Amino acid sequence: MSGLLGLLGLGYRGRRVVIGVEAVRAELQAGKCWCVVMAQDASPRAVEKVVRLAAAKQVPLVSGPGADAIGAQLGKPPVMAVGVRDRALADGIRRLAPARS
Repeated sequence: MSGLLGLLGLGYRGRRVVIGVEAVRAELQAGKCWCVVMAQDASPRAVEKVVRLAAAKQVPLVSGPGADAIGAQLGKPPVMAVGVRDRALADGIRRLAPARS
């Protein structure tokens, strides 16, 4: 998971990711996400809001580490969802992490 966290940090510094459930939903609705990383301990409400929309838009979901670990990597409080707006970065993340079931 450290490789996944490193890529998320790189994407954040390069402004290629959006952070948080509402921001990810907005990017999904706009068709600007190539994949979504969900924290393994995301709340049921966050999962419902993001996973259904991502599935409808056929955007791959990746299971990430816990929300605390994602938030710590990005210098934020716990983060349940991260949307990746860069295709190459999304491809790298999908190769490193298992798909979310």
